[in-house]
Amino acid sequence: MRYPKWGWVLGVATVTALVAFGVASWEASAAPAPGGPPTVAADQASVSNPDPGPAPSAGIGQDALTSTEITRARSLAETTALKAGAKDVTGAAGPEYLAADIADTDTGRTAELYYYDYHGNRLVKQVVDVSAGRLTGSYAATGMQLPPSDREVKTALDLLLANPLSADLKDAYARATGQTFTGQALSPTAHIYHALPADTGASQCGKDRCLRLIVQTQDGHILDLDKIIVDLSGRTIARLN
Repeated sequence: MRYPKWGWVLGVATVTALVAFGVASWEASAAPAPGGPPTVAADQASVSNPDPGPAPSAGIGQDALTSTEITRARSLAETTALKAGAKDVTGAAGPEYLAADIADTDTGRTAELYYYDYHGNRLVKQVVDVSAGRLTGSYAATGMQLPPSDREVKTALDLLLANPLSADLKDAYARATGQTFTGQALSPTAHIYHALPADTGASQCGKDRCLRLIVQTQDGHILDLDKIIVDLSGRTIARLN
């Protein structure tokens, strides 16, 4: 996924002919004679090896970052200065990791890593030269929101379930399934929510990090929670009017 950049700083023909001739010859020899019993070659199943082998440790050019590169980039990006005073979505020390992307550069392998600091209510971008093994830039801005991490989505659902407005979720569950909600497993996803001019229950969203949950039951029903907004920054729940 690409996030928007901030304003910061033998010839081929011969081989093909030979391969085509070989395939045609093999098919001719493998084909059963008209009216005769099938040959062993025709009956034998062909099974390819599904194992693609080990994943590469590093990409090339603008290839997506590999898991090895992301791990290395995070170790370089998560500096003492980044962690100082920052809080993640659970309130623990250190910012919330959101995502990593390959930077649009002409040379080298440069990663852009995104974090959210809930203490400062700000988005942070760390730029890392993965090849050289060094941090090359650090930027922060308020009022900017990237898609939520899985842990943020889970935290939002937990906050809703612990809030009196969970009654809305339980009602939606009963309408969708015909059953009473007693803690059954749910599959949540979410979108970032920005306040609209007419909002009276979540006017702070956009400055605060807020989510609108999309919750699915185990049997595939989508619960209608469009009016419920979870403010992760303030750890509050609102119903839009």
